[in-house]
Amino acid sequence: MSRRCMITGKGVMSGNNVSHALNRTKRKFLPNVQDTSLYSEALDRWIKVKASAAGLRTVEHKGGFDAFLTSTAPTKLDSALRPVKVQVEKVLAAKSA
Repeated sequence: MSRRCMITGKGVMSGNNVSHALNRTKRKFLPNVQDTSLYSEALDRWIKVKASAAGLRTVEHKGGFDAFLTSTAPTKLDSALRPVKVQVEKVLAAKSA
C-alpha cells in the first residue's frame, strides 16, 4: 500500500531519532493518509482517493473536488485522477454549451 497523498503528493520521509546522548537511529515520518471518498457534483458520484488531512483542506479551500480538478494542471495530478479530470471537464463543457 502506497503511503502517498493523491492530492498534495505528500509521502514518507526519513530522518533520525536523536537521544539525549545524541545517538542517532533511523526512523520514518509517515503522512496522515486516509482512504476516503470525495463527491463529484459534475459526475454525480463518489471518487475514492487516498488523501492526507492537508489534502482534504486543499480541496475544500479550492471550492470542492470538481473545482480542485479543473484548477490543477494535469501534470501536477496523480495519474489515477487524470481520467477523472477529463470526465469532469467534458461534463462541465456540455452543461455550459
